[in-house]
Amino acid sequence: MNLMDALKSRRSIRRYQSRPIPKDLAESLIDAAQTAPSAGNLSARRYVLVSNEDMRRLLTAAAYGQEHIEEAPLLIAVCADVKASSVRYGSRGGLYAIQDADAATMCLLLAAHDAGLGACWNGAFDDDMVREALHLEDDVLPVAIVSLGWPEESPARPERPRRVGEVNWID
Repeated sequence: MNLMDALKSRRSIRRYQSRPIPKDLAESLIDAAQTAPSAGNLSARRYVLVSNEDMRRLLTAAAYGQEHIEEAPLLIAVCADVKASSVRYGSRGGLYAIQDADAATMCLLLAAHDAGLGACWNGAFDDDMVREALHLEDDVLPVAIVSLGWPEESPARPERPRRVGEVNWID
């Protein structure tokens, strides 16, 4: 699959088959996420992989009851390691760590799509509940909960304007 085809055909999938995702495939998704750019090459991000049913239920509650989170065979919480980035970049470190985690999340989504998996980037959740459930330190910020599974749906491409906002060229 070429990159433009992947970008145009990837969808947020929220209905999954019940079959598990092999651990080696999950590990390859993390490898793909780690190819993302990173401020100062620090890779100020962490990943927590969750397949445990009770933990998925806890994360569903933290995500305001989004059922597809509990139903997904695998969740990957992508977290920003604010402390790791702030040591080098001071007050901007938090922003850079979040950007690192966001870039990694997009790489993970594209790798999942390429592998035939369905995935959804979930950003609506209670940070403190997720942090407590996953036993994260105070300076590690959960940025995304990516739900993953073999797709049980194939949504149509949503209608989007070609460009949103203004594009300015400065020559």
